[in-house]
Amino acid sequence: MSNPLRIAVAGLGTVGVGVVKILETHKDLIQSRCGRAIEIVAVSANNRVRDRGVDLTGYQWFDNALDFAGLDDVDVVVELIGGSDGIAKELAQKSIASGKSFVTANKALIAHHGATLANAAQEAGVAVRYEAAVAGGIPIIKAIGEGLAANRLNLVYGILNGTCNYILTTMEAKGQGFDEVLAEAQRLGYAEADPTFDVDGIDTAHKLAILSSVAFATETDFDHVYTEGIRRIEAVDIEYAREIGYRIKLLGISRLTDKGLEQRVHPAMVKVEEPIAQVEEAFNAVVAEGDFIDRTFYQGRGAGQGPTASAVVADIIDIARGHSGPAFFVPADQLTKAKPVSISEHEGAYYIRLHVQEKSGVIADITSVLKDHNVSLDVMLQKGHEQDGSVYIVLVTHKIQEKVLSEALAGIGALSSVQEEPLAIRIENL
Repeated sequence: MSNPLRIAVAGLGTVGVGVVKILETHKDLIQSRCGRAIEIVAVSANNRVRDRGVDLTGYQWFDNALDFAGLDDVDVVVELIGGSDGIAKELAQKSIASGKSFVTANKALIAHHGATLANAAQEAGVAVRYEAAVAGGIPIIKAIGEGLAANRLNLVYGILNGTCNYILTTMEAKGQGFDEVLAEAQRLGYAEADPTFDVDGIDTAHKLAILSSVAFATETDFDHVYTEGIRRIEAVDIEYAREIGYRIKLLGISRLTDKGLEQRVHPAMVKVEEPIAQVEEAFNAVVAEGDFIDRTFYQGRGAGQGPTASAVVADIIDIARGHSGPAFFVPADQLTKAKPVSISEHEGAYYIRLHVQEKSGVIADITSVLKDHNVSLDVMLQKGHEQDGSVYIVLVTHKIQEKVLSEALAGIGALSSVQEEPLAIRIENL
């Protein structure tokens, strides 16, 4: 039988401990599936004495994970520290330079430096793997890069953040506001104490940048992902969405067109009958469309110890089997630099929510601004009477270019009767 594959694990938080548990629990099963044993020979974390619920006494302990790069008895470095730069980036660079394959669950690292690391790995003849960086337990990187390799893909989109999906589905189920549900999500452990990366869409944007590269063989380009979060979504928006046959989801959408690469993350209204509208709580889902497969749909848990650690170990098993192909499934020097498409060029229908003073002439003023910008309406609703004498007006537009709508909303927002910045949500007929 082949020699064991020897690994070093940097980071013993939730996912790192999960990796240790899986490799210990399924030691014999994994060996039978990949034809060789996988052995942990070294670990690193900040706190040696913390009780993590697993026995680590049999492994070499290093206070500095960068020391892994100099170990002759390590074949693969597994990075589970996090962060786009700092020690995670340095560990990746040093591991690859020393001839070690590199496995990570770090979506920020791959989103910012994926192309650079892919080139370095190609030159060093080692593997870079990151299945756990996107959609947790859904093997979406492998599904797109391998299972759909015979297709030219045209669209990839999905729910890529379980925290946001939990918040939105709970707001709908309970009729509660964003702040109240966010606090509940933090109590339950679905949201971090600082939820910025999740609720402001940054986590989803990292994952979308990676999916774009895998789907379209382009260099990762996080800087050109349009990113908008869910903080401004209110219970009233979810109620109105339901009334007109939609649900609100935070989506990451990537499309390669004749104009270039469109990458955007934002709340979107999707028809209730669409499969992605049925994805609830902390689950993720991804849809990929190609010329020969039409549409494929993947759903599963997007985070948590078990799903994420499972994806990490699957990458390690791939390397143990000798699968050391390009990080983005084409040679790194063949990744193209796609032209970014601005969100201002997007065309579609929009849901608009206005909070206005209830007085005569308000509707006329609003429609006058819309007329000046050639914005036509499909739906207009007026609902609710607040104690301060204000009402909500909800509009649904016909298809229009975003930069035109932005100009119209700026005009409406300047009206004295409008009490807060208008909210626009893109309607996606996917």
